[in-house]
Amino acid sequence: MKSTHMNLLHAGLALLGGLLLRQAFGLEPVWWLAWLAPLPLLVAALRCTPRLAFVLTAMASLIASSGNFHFFALTVPLPAALWVTVATALPWMLAIGLTRRAFAQSASPWAVLVYPVVWCALDTLLAHLHPDTNWGSPAYSQASFLPAVQVVALAGTGALVFLLSLVPAVLALAVVRGWRAARIPALCMLVLVAASFAYDFQRIPAGVPAQGAPAQGEPVGLAVIDDFIGPRTPPALAEQVWSQYERHVETLAGRGARVVLLPEKIALLPPAEAVRIRRRLSALAARTHVWLAAGIGTDDGRRKLNLAWLFAPDGRLDANYQKHHMAPPEREFEAGAAYDLRSIDGIRYGLAICKDMHFAAMGRAYGAREAQAMLVPAWDFGVDGRYAARLSALRGVESGFAMVRAAREGLLTVSDAHGRILAETRSATLPGATLLAHLPLQAAPATLYRRIGDLFGWLCTAAALLVMALAWRRARQTPPSPQTGRSAPPETRHTRPSA
Repeated sequence: MKSTHMNLLHAGLALLGGLLLRQAFGLEPVWWLAWLAPLPLLVAALRCTPRLAFVLTAMASLIASSGNFHFFALTVPLPAALWVTVATALPWMLAIGLTRRAFAQSASPWAVLVYPVVWCALDTLLAHLHPDTNWGSPAYSQASFLPAVQVVALAGTGALVFLLSLVPAVLALAVVRGWRAARIPALCMLVLVAASFAYDFQRIPAGVPAQGAPAQGEPVGLAVIDDFIGPRTPPALAEQVWSQYERHVETLAGRGARVVLLPEKIALLPPAEAVRIRRRLSALAARTHVWLAAGIGTDDGRRKLNLAWLFAPDGRLDANYQKHHMAPPEREFEAGAAYDLRSIDGIRYGLAICKDMHFAAMGRAYGAREAQAMLVPAWDFGVDGRYAARLSALRGVESGFAMVRAAREGLLTVSDAHGRILAETRSATLPGATLLAHLPLQAAPATLYRRIGDLFGWLCTAAALLVMALAWRRARQTPPSPQTGRSAPPETRHTRPSA
């Protein structure tokens, strides 16, 4: 009877944990909850039998990942959306499963490090190997909480994931084995988190202008109309969209904008129509005397290209950037490989398109080229507008540049190199939305991450592989306990109770 009550308690904790994880790591993450959300599930998994721990962890992980199912269904067909939902639950299952095994095989309180090490390793591997990178990384739950995210300037999102995972792991150790066993790991955790926050607070300089502050710096304009011009768009509507963009650019230029950014893939055009629109935008840049960046898709029947055109104030096409990383609905587009930077009024601007800025390696490549600001035409999915904007802003924190991002079905956002949102508004259908902001004139900060990349993440990956190898070796050497089905801790193996 007691066992049944305990199992129900563990099931309740796992259910609570799944609901908290869903809330903490969704498209609208609650930053403070992310530091505590895994705790109930960890406690349940560490205290029950292996089979029940597996079932409860799977249940909670699926509850957590189901929060993004509606978004996945917008980007891929329904069967694929179901598979992606299940796949995004697997990292939670693996991290908690390995942590449980480490606790079962070792009485050392330092087994608590397995959970943050494994999560950091998973985050690093996804960032480098997955076609959609580490899109759902726990680190992005903190993107709106600037005192936490500055640590990515040192060691990338892996370092932030490590800290986020260390806190609930230590608390779980205290619950399962008592505060006496957890006191040294808890002290080390407090010192590490405090040092991280101290670094974060001192890194954000006083006087960086916040949204709504008096205008200072280089003026940049953004204009977005959500309406898409496709092959079946009536010519009258297409003309209305282009004419409205012209009026927006003229208005922003009249307000002092030196650079104007339009969104991704305003239109998908055949070659002849693309030439006509290029001439039109060229004339617009010359007429308004601005640097004009616009996203255009081209389709000649054989190749589809997703491009960002940058026109100089004299009307010439100064850059023709091709998107590197494609979102799931546009995998048929050809990927580019080149980087484009231009110096405008003493600021080095880089060009990227939407999903490109989901990749830390892409941001680091521009950081290594000493970009001070990025011009990013984008096209989001509506529900992910804020998430995508904050995720992209984190690239600037990692590699030391400001972010100018104009997204259809999303947000028009300007952020500085510390991730502070300087100006922001939501996109709209005709007549659209505009934004005028001012980029700080100070030089972008150099970052350690720009130089060393994901070194910390790869070290955690090596440590995680070692943990897995040791766990497998010990599992082969030690028979499971007949009472619990798990290996006994080392200090209790091969011992007999005293008389």
